[in-house]
Amino acid sequence: MNAPLFLQQSVSDSIELLRMMEPKEGYYLAFSGGKDSIVLYRLAELAGVRFDAHYNITTADPPELVRFIRDTYPTVHRDRASETMWTLIPRKLMPPTRLARYCCEVLKERGGEGRVVLTGIRSAESTKRKHRRQVEPCNRKGKTLIHPILRWTDSEVWSFVRSQGLAYCVLYDRGYKRLGCVGCPMSYNKRCELDAYPKIKAAYLRAFDRMLEERKKRGLVTTRWETAEDVMEWWLSE
Repeated sequence: MNAPLFLQQSVSDSIELLRMMEPKEGYYLAFSGGKDSIVLYRLAELAGVRFDAHYNITTADPPELVRFIRDTYPTVHRDRASETMWTLIPRKLMPPTRLARYCCEVLKERGGEGRVVLTGIRSAESTKRKHRRQVEPCNRKGKTLIHPILRWTDSEVWSFVRSQGLAYCVLYDRGYKRLGCVGCPMSYNKRCELDAYPKIKAAYLRAFDRMLEERKKRGLVTTRWETAEDVMEWWLSE
């Protein structure tokens, strides 16, 4: 095992879990292209378990991430939802927020129904995830969720990436700590992210325009939001 001594136990534990829980049909591996999912992908390879990896297209991911997945992981299935971020916002009548992250459920967490699903979530990412378990049933969607690197630290993730010589998205070298939808409510750097991707920012503004039109049709007028720019400023300050 080509990993630093301090990391070898974590790697061994993750591989043991993967082998122990392997279903006959193989795993559904949820792949985002971020550092955690490339570690998860490599661990599944090292464990020798069967899996098929799936990237759910959100339509709001940065182009560098989309290209990285396409070029470095060509066998990953690229699954497209029946909706996009730009149709979802008008339908939900509000932008996604920290308390109402409807976009994740519709665009990122779909797929894998009836399967044993591998994810790269880690408890170090948020207070809420500290209480997650490595194996969890998701009865509402008929899934079993397994989080092999749940207890890994950021340091362990990056040490594994380097020890395995894994390619990773260039955005990490530009200072990004997390990858995902541009303007994600969970990001503390939404304004800078949107400024860096003006085409995606413009797409949000168009979606906000359609959202306001739909709210007017339903009599949900608010003085706080008169224009798409008003929505954008509220959203960035939310």
